[in-house]
Amino acid sequence: MIKTSSRAGTYEYEAQEDRSAPRTRISIPAHLRPAGGKRLATTTRDISLSGFAAVALNRLEVGTTCWLTFPEKPAFEAQVAWWEGGIVGCAFKQLLDPADLSHLVDRWR
Repeated sequence: MIKTSSRAGTYEYEAQEDRSAPRTRISIPAHLRPAGGKRLATTTRDISLSGFAAVALNRLEVGTTCWLTFPEKPAFEAQVAWWEGGIVGCAFKQLLDPADLSHLVDRWR
């Protein structure tokens, strides 16, 4: 379950907005591993400080914890926000560091 908050400035509060951070459309090869599941090859469709969308042919249930791993980066924990037609949208548990996001975008653009 995705937490909500009435405290401005918290991740939960900011994520309640339609988009809490601008998204960059970018294709980055990665691996996605849902809790209790196998690691699956994927490709991002977009990414932001607060989340991402990626290819996920198998349905992932809303609220599922998962980990997204990019080449040469540690895994980022996230939670499934939606799944539709083979695409999953997830919110990162912790906002990405802006420098990490910039590095990913620069590396794969």
